[in-house]
Amino acid sequence: MLFPRLNKWIVIAFIIAVVGGGFRGYQLYKYIFYPNINTPGSIIIPLNATYEQVLDSLKKHEIIQDYKAFNWVAKRKKYAKSIKPGKYLLDKGLNTNEILNMLRSGNQQPVQVTFNNLRFITELAGAVAKYIQPDSLELLQKFTDPATFEKYGFTESTFHCMFIPNTYEFYWTTTADQFLERMSMEYKRFWNEERRNKASELGLTPEEVMTVASIVQEESNKKDEKPIIAGLYLNRIKRGMPLQADPTVKYALGNFHIKRVLNSHLAIDSPYNTYKYPGLPPGPINFPEISSIESVLNAAKTQYIYMCAREDFSGYHNFAKTLSAHNENARKYREALNAHEIMQ
Repeated sequence: MLFPRLNKWIVIAFIIAVVGGGFRGYQLYKYIFYPNINTPGSIIIPLNATYEQVLDSLKKHEIIQDYKAFNWVAKRKKYAKSIKPGKYLLDKGLNTNEILNMLRSGNQQPVQVTFNNLRFITELAGAVAKYIQPDSLELLQKFTDPATFEKYGFTESTFHCMFIPNTYEFYWTTTADQFLERMSMEYKRFWNEERRNKASELGLTPEEVMTVASIVQEESNKKDEKPIIAGLYLNRIKRGMPLQADPTVKYALGNFHIKRVLNSHLAIDSPYNTYKYPGLPPGPINFPEISSIESVLNAAKTQYIYMCAREDFSGYHNFAKTLSAHNENARKYREALNAHEIMQ
């Protein structure tokens, strides 16, 4: 009777082992192949990040549902030894295996880098640093390095031209050099044969067109008025007249908050003071947008050589062909400034 009883316990133990093994197998299957996203979102993994830092980022955004499963799969895939920096989109429905495969392979989510309404190179560095890995200081060092100007065929004054405001797709891991290479490529792509021919017909280089466009952009944000302003400045250039553009004086002063340009402002000795120095300033006074550049390349054919802001502060301008008509427009505007007690 001893052996039958022993066989019974062997059978029971076997059944328990099979059931236990089956349960463990099912548990491991769930670890690997069940969806493991709690809150879909993005994480940024910095350069040289540790496994603990990755976990902290996932926990901060409450992305993972089962961290026990994540740790188990990560250990089997040796993820701690193959962490790749970048920005990753962890979407609904991804299982643990898919999450780890994405992170291990460096399959990043592209970022949309947008910059516009900028004037100074420091502003550009700050704007771009929000989207890619290099910080603003690293970018600024590249943007102000004489070797960079020489490499891409610009001067310090014309380097603004290479950065045409728009939205561009990058990866978070883009380096400062890679960013510059892309901007150079976009500049060359924009200045195709058609646009270069239009610039040549105006007697201007692409950089000079962008310099005029930067002034036009500061003068008005009215798209329907930009081609008229562009035509006016082109008329002054053709006649050899000083541009006398207030925005260039503001740029020379480093202060675009000035509401009223005074004689004391006009005394500044700067090549950007177009009241003091004839011709175009050395380069753009901002990063001209495509609409501003196109307004110069397709400038309105007019006889205007004078302009003054309208006295109704609508943002539009009064244009004139003669100095006497311009003086009358200027008088109206001065009276409006005085009435509103705008002194500077």
